[in-house]
Amino acid sequence: MGDATKIKVAVSGALGRMGQATCEAVRQDDGLVLAAVVDPGFADALESGSAGPTAGAERFATLDDALATGGIDVVVDFTTPAVVRDNVLLSIRRLTPMVVGTTGLSESDMAEVAEQALEHGVPVLVAPNFAMGAVLMMQFAREAARNMKACEIVELHHEGKLDAPSGTSKLTRSLIEKSWRGLGLDREVPIHSVRLPGLVAHQEVIFGGLGETLTIRHDSLSRESFMPGVIMAVKRVCTLQGLVVGLENIL
Repeated sequence: MGDATKIKVAVSGALGRMGQATCEAVRQDDGLVLAAVVDPGFADALESGSAGPTAGAERFATLDDALATGGIDVVVDFTTPAVVRDNVLLSIRRLTPMVVGTTGLSESDMAEVAEQALEHGVPVLVAPNFAMGAVLMMQFAREAARNMKACEIVELHHEGKLDAPSGTSKLTRSLIEKSWRGLGLDREVPIHSVRLPGLVAHQEVIFGGLGETLTIRHDSLSRESFMPGVIMAVKRVCTLQGLVVGLENIL
């Protein structure tokens, strides 16, 4: 496949752990080109070397500078909750589809993104979790909620994760509560967050009933577990319309 037919990808947050894994996954896929890598660290001359997963891609300290080149088809964002909203809105204004793995967007942020994406005709996929097993866990939890009326969620992540509760746990909670509301039950699902070294990303959804419990658990043991979902999202985001939340919408 020639470069002209490949999807040109920019990774924002390229020096972070998820960003580096994404850069490597893009480089390994025959249908994609790592066209640009974006991170404030590239303003530092120490980060200007050619080795590592960002090798061969044009480097930028800001997403604005990267998008100004006009040579990017899709942006993947793994930055921080503090900057993700501005990054998404910038990408929409530059008419560039975006895959967002950064959590921390508020309900008002999501509403603004949805409005702007629709107005500009730019697809945006926000996925709290790219692991296939995590998507299945949420679907199983939604199904279980139709039959069990008490639930709590425990989410466990590495000590460097900036937001709590996690985006995955909040989406799981919303799916369970939506199932309950369909049954006329108005109840909230408590979420317990754990941040410890040695963890990557883990979640337990615990249902309780008369004399029994049901636990649905998913464990990501390495960041590679997210990469098949990220690559799928990059390849399919352009087929979407407006804001879409959840990887399950493109499976």
